[in-house]
Amino acid sequence: MNAQTERLELAGPAGRMQVLRDRPEGASRGVAVIAHPHPLFGGTMDNKVVQTLARAFVQCGWTAVRFNFRGVGTSEGSHDQGVGETADLLALVQAVAPEGPVALAGFSFGAFVTAQALQSLWSARDVRAVVLVGTAASRFQVAPLPPDSHERALLIHGEQDETVPLAAVLDWARQQSLPVTVVPGVEHFFHGQLPLLKGLVVRHLHAQG
Repeated sequence: MNAQTERLELAGPAGRMQVLRDRPEGASRGVAVIAHPHPLFGGTMDNKVVQTLARAFVQCGWTAVRFNFRGVGTSEGSHDQGVGETADLLALVQAVAPEGPVALAGFSFGAFVTAQALQSLWSARDVRAVVLVGTAASRFQVAPLPPDSHERALLIHGEQDETVPLAAVLDWARQQSLPVTVVPGVEHFFHGQLPLLKGLVVRHLHAQG
């Protein structure tokens, strides 16, 4: 993402995990772990939405950590339909942030995995913020968010998302009385609207204090 991006290789459940870490200027508020879109459809930690999320967290004083799921890039293992990927995310949180505040974010398939991981992390860790973009509710059985997490969660979806219909996300969110921020005229990858996406996330993070 920038010249200061650290490239790491960490041990994960399926072997080596390829990781990128960006630190803010000054003291860090905590560690934000960001999950990428579907590996079988070209999703990697270099995805533009994932990079935008990382920039938003860094701007707000967080250390942003992106990683490639098993079987992507130089991360070892093979795709596991979200089960192994959830284990990857949980292992990474333990490796890069064994204590202290954490935040979770994910895009598309990564949002699905993030929701799964949040069920384990919410009661065990100090989770300060959750950001889900383009949540893949039409393709996977996305876990509900813990009720106490709702005020710290931001869900963003494009009105014209052709990959995950908005209606599917609203159906998922409706059962939880969970608000969704809908961006008019925007499709799945937020082409031409990444600055707007970043601004929404920055505003949410500032609101968390």
